Amino acid sequence: MIETPYLLFLGDAPDMLAAKVAIGIRDWRPENAVGQLRLPGCGADLGLPEMTLAEAKAAGVKTVVIGVANRGGVISQEWKKVLVAALEEGFDLASGLHNLLREEADLRAVAEATGRKLHDVRVPSVKYPIADGKKRTGKRCLAVGTDCSVGKMYTAMAMEREMHAKGMKATFRATGQTGILITGDGVPLDAVIADFMAGSVEWLTPDNDPDHWDLIEGQGSLFHVSFSGVTMALIHGGQPDALILSHEPTRVHMRGLPEYTPPTLEALRDMVLPIARIANPACQVVGVSVNTQHMTEDAARAYLAKVETEMGLPATDPYRFGAEKLVAALAAI
Repeated sequence: MIETPYLLFLGDAPDMLAAKVAIGIRDWRPENAVGQLRLPGCGADLGLPEMTLAEAKAAGVKTVVIGVANRGGVISQEWKKVLVAALEEGFDLASGLHNLLREEADLRAVAEATGRKLHDVRVPSVKYPIADGKKRTGKRCLAVGTDCSVGKMYTAMAMEREMHAKGMKATFRATGQTGILITGDGVPLDAVIADFMAGSVEWLTPDNDPDHWDLIEGQGSLFHVSFSGVTMALIHGGQPDALILSHEPTRVHMRGLPEYTPPTLEALRDMVLPIARIANPACQVVGVSVNTQHMTEDAARAYLAKVETEMGLPATDPYRFGAEKLVAALAAI
């Protein structure tokens, strides 16, 4: 187990979107987010207390978490001095990057010498099966996005919180490093061998009570040429009964792909539903989740009203305005 609380290391993250791991922990487990540590030139700021390693130690921090999800998942050489010092100060390290802590010889050597732990949450710990497509009991909901990093995880977690408040049976199923660091469990889907990705999602969402909802954390986008494979695995392995379309309307291009324009919500709906019905012919698109963080409240509410009129579906920003509409849509199935 990863010991809490955390000091969130932001390194030289260029912007807030690159710090989405740390942001997720701050927003969903604030009791574990004691402070932040940034390098010069860091473009992300969580609004947490700025701490040195010594100050974090005095505050009771147990683990330094790399809170950055950079393109390619690389442990920057610029970070090494801080990470080595953290181990020497008696902290464990945790990371969700593809470039594993345990594969960095210098970090591994210091960890062994100091008796500290290196937690790589993006390492599959289970021998997952190949998907068989058999129908499972219980219900499943998946958020699918027009792009990466548009709020699919926040959508599922906000829905889980609302469903629990209403006494409904629901479980958030983490499929990425941030979700795993928040909940302590899940499948690091983009680190699973391709042939077993859909099977890992079946494993993650097993048979359950007929009125229980698995809220599956979405990944990637069918329209993102870099990461569409994980989305397909979630759709077929998850066999969702309900799909939530997720969108961030202020994007001018796909995340990390300046040559590609984000699709419309209508295009996403028309693309994803036939694909989902291969595995579950009864699948429905039931709502729209819009990430309005870069919009004023008036502009956000006007945009949501426009989406509802044009799409004929309930639309909300579930983190900003609540997930009641989306939960009601699930309850109606």
